[in-house]
Amino acid sequence: MLERLFKRPRTLTRHRDGPLAEERIAYLTHLADQGMTDKYLRAAARHLLVIAERFRLAERPGEVISHKEIERQTERWAKRRLRTLVYWKSRRKCQSAFGWRATDWLRFLGRLEKAPTVICPCEALVTTFADYMHRERGLSPETIHNRCYFVRKFLARLDAADGSLREITIKHIDDVILEMLRSGRYARTTIQAFADHLRAFFRYAAMRGWCRNNLADSIRGPRLFNYTSLPRGPSWEDVRLLLATAKGDRRGDIRDRAILMLLAVYGLRAGEVARLRLEDLDWEQELLTIVGTKTRKTRTYPLGRQVGDAILRYLREARPNSAYREVFLSLQAPIQPMHQLWEIVARRWRRLGRIVPHYGAHGLRHSCASHLLAQGLSLKEIGDHLGHSHPDSTRIYAKVDLVRLRQVADMDMGGLL
Repeated sequence: MLERLFKRPRTLTRHRDGPLAEERIAYLTHLADQGMTDKYLRAAARHLLVIAERFRLAERPGEVISHKEIERQTERWAKRRLRTLVYWKSRRKCQSAFGWRATDWLRFLGRLEKAPTVICPCEALVTTFADYMHRERGLSPETIHNRCYFVRKFLARLDAADGSLREITIKHIDDVILEMLRSGRYARTTIQAFADHLRAFFRYAAMRGWCRNNLADSIRGPRLFNYTSLPRGPSWEDVRLLLATAKGDRRGDIRDRAILMLLAVYGLRAGEVARLRLEDLDWEQELLTIVGTKTRKTRTYPLGRQVGDAILRYLREARPNSAYREVFLSLQAPIQPMHQLWEIVARRWRRLGRIVPHYGAHGLRHSCASHLLAQGLSLKEIGDHLGHSHPDSTRIYAKVDLVRLRQVADMDMGGLL
């Protein structure tokens, strides 16, 4: 690794004979496996040698390094090293890079002091509740995460030092909900979801005898009205224009076109596309398998020719070589699965210059549903296509299709009126 990065004999000898050479080479190899360039690796190698010398790591084998010591040594290094840099921003950037590199390498070696974690006094109860939702209810990881997040947030407000729920009354819960409403920082749907998650937790807590029996039934969130927020997506013509922005031969265009077609044609959620794996594509049978984000149920779609060609081109021409099984990966180091698809869609909408109701990936899901409804598909067929588990989730699109509703209103009733 060092011979690959440094060609001058004097420089190579200094790095090879420096302290913790094997540990430095192991870390550089780790960075190279993530797709880092040689230029990046050379800068990292210079930092590593200075870090090993300044922290005297070879003289302190196995000793854990604290965050305060990293800050202190970084400031000392900066005072001597950065005197030649005129611009303050450049000095701050170099100092930050050195401190981050020291922290990351020490973490890689297992010699970084672990930051103290603040544990909720009722953490054991929340963990038991999460295990119950996973093993007995079979809920998705996203639902479990969201419920536990809201429950922890509520318990942290109460500051239950003894970890007991016995003293919690409905007044405590109402006060928190009213505070959220009055602050104006939360949507009514968010507060309603907060109340629903608390209701599920305290229902389980009462079953285990942790709290009062009638607590869950008394929790009330803000009133929501049906169809107060209709799902709105870009028109299908705008979706076509969006797909046209990714017709280029750049690697980013090739990857983004495959992602956009999956979102628009199949109406998939962003998480479903991000979790798509290579084994989910059956090229012989021309099938696409999707695991639902909410229900965790498996859906199988016929792999259309245009979508299949877009994915196949991405796999052949743009996808980096990686051991990851996820289909869509970042194109720049560190190579890793993509989790945030919102930016890809929003960036292309802004580049197109269109003003649309929603700039994220979910807006294309709404566009797909509205387009299928305009093509004459039934609500049951659309619901199956989108993976809805309840017909009410699909029925709302009938209210959105105002054009067809006006056609019904203008129909000739044959003299009945």
